[in-house]
Amino acid sequence: MEALAEYIKTEKIDGIEYDMSPANTKHINIQNNLITIIRQYLKGKKCRAFSEIGVHFDEDNYFIPDITVVCDRSKITEQGIKGAPDFVAEVLSFSTYRKDITVKKDIYEKFGVKEYWIIRPNDEIIEVYLLRQGKYQLDNIYHNATEQDMKYMSEREKAEINVSLKLSLYDDLEIQVKDIFED
Repeated sequence: MEALAEYIKTEKIDGIEYDMSPANTKHINIQNNLITIIRQYLKGKKCRAFSEIGVHFDEDNYFIPDITVVCDRSKITEQGIKGAPDFVAEVLSFSTYRKDITVKKDIYEKFGVKEYWIIRPNDEIIEVYLLRQGKYQLDNIYHNATEQDMKYMSEREKAEINVSLKLSLYDDLEIQVKDIFED
């Protein structure tokens, strides 16, 4: 418990500092699974993937996203990322849920983060937002649907379930949703 007592992670949103609680094991597992998949794919490519690196948008907005991908290496500094990353994923938790789907999403949009994933651990769903003409649009929703989930669905309903997704930066990186939520 001492490690938790010493754990302090602070974000700054619109000039107000917020201390963040430590993530639970499910959150960390999802984060680790996704960063491992992305990092493995990015080996030898220009983009870099980070887990929990500080992102400095301006003096009033400093976030620590769960996963960040940056393709402009001049934005990578010793103090973190300066400016908008190309991709951000947030794994929702009870303490940050509201901020992640509202205020932080709006700031990511404002500063030009091209792709934003909201990962809902309890539902095993991923919402993908793409920046189009300066505004986020929901591109798609992806599910970790099991055989049991689909047992009583019609063929049409099954066809509408998306169980794999791609990072928009790389069309050939296809990720199975089940691999992100795997224990």
